[in-house]
Amino acid sequence: MEQPKIGLALGSGGARGFAHLGVIKVLKDEGIPIDLIAGSSMGALVASFYGAGIDLERLYKFSIAFKRKYFLDFTVPKMGFIAGKKLKDFIKMFTHGKNIEDLIIPIGIVATDLMSGEKVVFRQGPVAEAVRASVSIPGIFVPEKYQGRILVDGGVSDRVPISVAKEMGADIVIAVDVSRVNRNAEISSIYDVIMQSIDIMQTEVIYYRKMKADIMIHPPVEDFSSKAFTNIEEMIKIGEEEAKKHLGQINQAIKQWKR
Repeated sequence: MEQPKIGLALGSGGARGFAHLGVIKVLKDEGIPIDLIAGSSMGALVASFYGAGIDLERLYKFSIAFKRKYFLDFTVPKMGFIAGKKLKDFIKMFTHGKNIEDLIIPIGIVATDLMSGEKVVFRQGPVAEAVRASVSIPGIFVPEKYQGRILVDGGVSDRVPISVAKEMGADIVIAVDVSRVNRNAEISSIYDVIMQSIDIMQTEVIYYRKMKADIMIHPPVEDFSSKAFTNIEEMIKIGEEEAKKHLGQINQAIKQWKR
């Protein structure tokens, strides 16, 4: 019997994006195939690591040990505070310098063209360049100049890229949104101001777009800071727990599709 193609749409959300790993682990443990992934920002980073074939146990260990110093290379702030070269090198090393088309499943990496305002979806070319563009939080990271474009965070144009997963051929889309507005956020730095503003701007858009996902998973991680790479283990666990709650719905969607 023909099987539906199952696509994940992994959203942006800074450090909260580690919850995506918990969702992936539960799907794998339950034997639910992941045929393709579309990712924005942190969702793109997780997608590329998974697509590079790094096993989940190793990803868990690495994530829990993750430190901000891996990507912090401050620069004189002209277009952003963080140069992003360190991060690009880190992605390149972890994904073995691969191209997107060489990953184990189709991956779509979403960025935003700062000049035209268009959503840009990378399906081929170097992983490190595309992911570096996708995580370029405006005002924090220096934008990525690539193929004649000035690119910033995918979350600016498409926070949870459900439509991208559909365009890539998914019959069933499981979307994961990790960045709802934290109403108790401590706003104490420029980073907090920017991240909270992006979350607020995207809230309404997500409300309308989520109708397009077959399953929408919202790991409740909004009380965690999107910039503090602490509590990572907890966020992964929340991702697992939330995914487990949706297993009935996912299996039902698969059954219905087969009918």
